[in-house]
Amino acid sequence: MKIGIIGATGYSGEILVQILANHPQVELGVITSRSLVGTLVEDTIPFLRGKLNNLKFSLSDPTELASRSDIELYFLALPHGVATEFAVPLLDAGKKVIDLSADFRLETAEQYLEFYNNNHPAEELLGVGKYILPEISNIDYNKVRLVASPGCYPTSIIFPLFPLIKDKIISYNNIVINSFSGVSGAGKKATEKFNYCSRNESAVAYGCPKHRHLGEIEQELKNAAGENVIVQFNPHLAPMKRGIISTITVQANGSNSIEELYNCWNKKYADKQFVSLLPTGQFPDSSHVVGTNRIDMSAVFDDRTNNFVITTAIDNLMKGAGGQAVQIMNLMYGFPENSGLI
Repeated sequence: MKIGIIGATGYSGEILVQILANHPQVELGVITSRSLVGTLVEDTIPFLRGKLNNLKFSLSDPTELASRSDIELYFLALPHGVATEFAVPLLDAGKKVIDLSADFRLETAEQYLEFYNNNHPAEELLGVGKYILPEISNIDYNKVRLVASPGCYPTSIIFPLFPLIKDKIISYNNIVINSFSGVSGAGKKATEKFNYCSRNESAVAYGCPKHRHLGEIEQELKNAAGENVIVQFNPHLAPMKRGIISTITVQANGSNSIEELYNCWNKKYADKQFVSLLPTGQFPDSSHVVGTNRIDMSAVFDDRTNNFVITTAIDNLMKGAGGQAVQIMNLMYGFPENSGLI
């Protein structure tokens, strides 16, 4: 199957190219970049020299891409707002779309305006787009045309909390989340804040108290609880290239049994190959998941505070972006779920 990647020069786009260039069931038919049209893709991503059949960057023209009869599926690795410019004509042409931006993650235009400070550019597609966390979402993939691939922070947070809230193992009052991301999570920004001298040997909180991903997090936790869930989300920028660590403090809901918590996780994730449950007292390390599509999770109970302390680790560019998007594609088309991801 031939596929296309639109916006392949950002970090997530480059990861998509690397994964899909080695995917046994698909062929890269078109890769776009507005700034690098006509140049060899392998010159920008030297890691893939000799693997792309001299494929060159194409023009990012929505109408032309929609008219390609040989391309069935497109990945959009574009900023929010821009992705919709491509999603609309592609869907009108009968293509399937997996969008890595935030354009279709929120359920209402009001939420989008609240967290992204702009009116949604295509409200009519909010009901078409499906937010998919593969190990959690109960969905008929045969009916999916537009996928909203989850954000990196929300992936690291929703995975441990969703089943615990749904099964009432924890209280969802006073949840506090501290997350630390590598600088690649901010994209390729040529600003002083993100240069090496500013970031090396430095960690800083940002986006508090209302980071953009907060809407996505609370939306999905609400779906688990059946009512509104309000959390305190404190993101930090850490001096590392890739990876996210999230430490989540939640109150036990009438039970302080760490075994009950792990039983809930095992019931949900025991057969999920990309979820690794570490023993209580063993803590996930971002360096152990970089380059993988895995989420590592563990929890401890603090009898002094009656809190569970949950920690997760993911690669923000893999399970938090490109890897999870490919995992979703595999499920949509009936490929092995781990195809291209091992």
